[in-house]
Amino acid sequence: MQLIIDSGSTKTEWLVVENSVVVKRIFTKGINPFYQTESEIKSEIEYFLIPELGELSISQIYFYGAGCSFPEKKATVCNALGFYFKHIPIEVQSDLLAAARSLFGAEKGIACILGTGSNSCYYDGSEIVNNVSPLGFILGDEGSGAVLSKTFVSDCLKNQIPADLRIAFMNEYHLTAEGILEDIYKKPFPNRYLAAFTPFLSEHISESSVYDIVYAGFVSFFKRNVMQYDFQTMKTSFIGSVGFYFKDLLLKAAAECGVTVDAVEKSPMPGLIKYHTTNR
Repeated sequence: MQLIIDSGSTKTEWLVVENSVVVKRIFTKGINPFYQTESEIKSEIEYFLIPELGELSISQIYFYGAGCSFPEKKATVCNALGFYFKHIPIEVQSDLLAAARSLFGAEKGIACILGTGSNSCYYDGSEIVNNVSPLGFILGDEGSGAVLSKTFVSDCLKNQIPADLRIAFMNEYHLTAEGILEDIYKKPFPNRYLAAFTPFLSEHISESSVYDIVYAGFVSFFKRNVMQYDFQTMKTSFIGSVGFYFKDLLLKAAAECGVTVDAVEKSPMPGLIKYHTTNR
């Protein structure tokens, strides 16, 4: 049985697959070696994954995750997994390669992620050969849930949106200005904290102040990322909940930038199952 993992900053999905059939699906919190130590990742695996697997026999592990673009970060995750899955082949790759393999298989294209964070690359059908660095939610991650929500929260606290909308937002999440600053500047996973407000943006997308933030965020993603590739000669496709739930606005922003979007998928898992059962 194969264990295929898709891990973002917010949640991790673990699929046990045998002969292209999903035997078990498990969800845990996001695993990101940029924010977590090997010990912390081990704890997540021990307490939330291992009990769920029970007696299932795993013969191969494919882990795709946010923060897994650099060798030392891949090693952190590989070591944590290897502690519990001894003598089992483990492949650790970035969530961006997961998106590319899922969207394009053995074909070339521009693969994009719009979820808690954002990212993009040119994939040649085998490897990522060009990547505009996402830079994280402070310097980049345009169009991501964390950045869209960061802009909205900032506008709330600086009185740049209608008072009734600001009050509704603060009340729905039981927020105070002091509490927001505490959670963002002093607690772990501020990107995950901010991205949790994305459903509110979706619910109030008809409000012009929200619409403008999301639309401008998507235009910025295309201009600062996708348009640096040879986008006019290749397919451009998306993976991620933000792109999926704001698809109409995403396609409108793409049209403004002259980019043709081929597909927008919520999760890479269906494509990854196909990839690992037909291409390996």
